[in-house]
Amino acid sequence: MAFPATRPRRLRSSAPLRDLVRETDLGAGRLVLPLFVAAEGPPRAPIAAMPVVDRVSVAEAVKDAGEACALGLGAVLLFGWAGPQDKDEQGSGAWDEQGVVQLVTRAIKDAHPELLVITDTCLCQYTSHGHCGFVREDGTVENDASIELIARAAVSQARAGADMVAPSDMMDGRIGAVRAALDAEGLTNTPILAYSAKFASAFYGPFREAVGSAPAFGDRRGYQMDPGNGEEAVREALLDVQEGADIVMVKPALPYLDVIRRVKDATKLPVAAYNVSGEYAMVKAAAAAGYLDERAVVLETLTAFRRAGADIVITYHAKDAARWLQT
Repeated sequence: MAFPATRPRRLRSSAPLRDLVRETDLGAGRLVLPLFVAAEGPPRAPIAAMPVVDRVSVAEAVKDAGEACALGLGAVLLFGWAGPQDKDEQGSGAWDEQGVVQLVTRAIKDAHPELLVITDTCLCQYTSHGHCGFVREDGTVENDASIELIARAAVSQARAGADMVAPSDMMDGRIGAVRAALDAEGLTNTPILAYSAKFASAFYGPFREAVGSAPAFGDRRGYQMDPGNGEEAVREALLDVQEGADIVMVKPALPYLDVIRRVKDATKLPVAAYNVSGEYAMVKAAAAAGYLDERAVVLETLTAFRRAGADIVITYHAKDAARWLQT
């Protein structure tokens, strides 16, 4: 109908009306808090490029998990930090039964059994070269040898009590290998959150400081995705679905809202969006300079991820956002 019978502003005239007709909701239960955990070192070590985010001890991670639980967050996502003495060419710390992720998983599940624990399943934090897989003498990251190690890490994490494993390496076929390995160990009910469309992004810099995973040589463009490829992102996600992924992820989130929507439409599965460290750092820096309202920008950004099709948002803003949503 034409103006004046049709007046969209009628439904914007008051807060209760706007709440009633809002198409996209943002709740704390949709948010996942990443935690960086070290087996050794100080209880809390600030990460310079990520204000308010610390690398924490196992005991402090349990406290942070308790806070996440109290705030109603959907889950925590665990990343381990290994010292130089704990790294080797294969990244064997990733499947060590006494490794940091295994230790903190057990500790959190003992203290907060109701909280969902997701474990990042990769080798880069534990390899002496910083790559996400097994490296041949010529410097090539070997795909098939790598997925055997990644599957081994996934089984170890699930045995430690992880509610969900999240392979993040971008090797071909690793979701199928992880699914087969979990099933062979009787862990058929452990879901897989696949980093399906993980782009070779410039937005990861602060994260690499947080976990000490910068490659010692080269880069990860040989296995992470080219930022220009949207169709390939959909193909990658569909391959992971075929191999047994239960949830698929797009990473980063903010520059890839179109990819989130396309992956959601193509897969019909739950989709996670990772609001990565560089995105977080930009907002923090701009807010500290007084250039923007941090609360308003964060909530708008998280809502945009949901609107684009993300069912789950992994974000370092999770605790603050949950508090803001309560007020």
